[in-house]
Amino acid sequence: MAKVYKTYNRLLQVVILIIAYFFIIKQVFWKQNLPSLIRTLEDDIVTVRFLLFLAIVLLMMIFNWMLETLKWKMLISKIEKVSFIRALEAVLTGVTISSFTPNRIGEYFGRVFVLKRASRAEGILITILGSMSQLLVTIVTGSVALVLFFPFLFPHSQYIREYLYIAFITLILGLDFLLVSLFFNVSFLATMKEKILRNGLKRIRKYFRIFTLYSNGELALVLFLSLARYIVFSTQFIVILKMLGVEMPVHIAYMLISLIYFVMSIIPTFALSELGIRGSVAIYFFGFYFTAKMAGAEGVNFSVLLASVLQWVINLGIPAIAGSIFLFRLQFFRTYDF
Repeated sequence: MAKVYKTYNRLLQVVILIIAYFFIIKQVFWKQNLPSLIRTLEDDIVTVRFLLFLAIVLLMMIFNWMLETLKWKMLISKIEKVSFIRALEAVLTGVTISSFTPNRIGEYFGRVFVLKRASRAEGILITILGSMSQLLVTIVTGSVALVLFFPFLFPHSQYIREYLYIAFITLILGLDFLLVSLFFNVSFLATMKEKILRNGLKRIRKYFRIFTLYSNGELALVLFLSLARYIVFSTQFIVILKMLGVEMPVHIAYMLISLIYFVMSIIPTFALSELGIRGSVAIYFFGFYFTAKMAGAEGVNFSVLLASVLQWVINLGIPAIAGSIFLFRLQFFRTYDF
């Protein structure tokens, strides 16, 4: 039986590797035609300024995934102690597997295969908890950015600006407070498992105990690491824009980028469409701003699209390829309980 599991494990590793590379190549080289986009930068690539910005962007990518690794390592330590290197392998292989799954849900499953003894079902729930913290940061910061962006939509309506705006702020702040409260009371999922999971799902009820394992202090640290990641990749996008010659006030750039991430977080996407949607959303918000400023949105649109492609390649494409190196160390099948 062990030999059969080993054969199946190797076969699955190869299949995942082939599918992941196919989706990455299709996304970057066929769908977005990255080589053609890069050719537009031929004169800039050789400049010291461009190379300096590129080095900063790559360093920020490394820092971004180190923060995510630290967060997952801390979370997963409740059920199994893993080294930082092993946690990094888990995070990167998760990126690889997530590259061809809807809304990158493969990330939840890809990481847990590094666990040697702990329940993988609990590992998946813990990974989801970490993703919830990142989503919470994205929603809260994006909703605040939406509040700041709201007056731009109705620049000439005094009534809307005064009354509807106040109601809108109240609604947003109320929803944000509710979401944060739910996150810090995530243990309620364990107490509600009888209602959430009916008779046919009794077997997995026991796994919900993991939501009771974290104190408010630990959850606050998880949120802090998620916020740190958010600041890193938001700043990274600004650096890429500057690298491509897009100049604008930093606070406006942060607002628009927060709106982009906010919209992307609530739009269901597949790997093949994510980059195209991300570029379209980015062009809409940046184009809206530069059109309002009468600053020539058409020229900016191309730079914003290129920035979106480059950030995807750097933040997800490169880590996905790096993660594929560790695929053959994963054990998808174990001879004992899941």
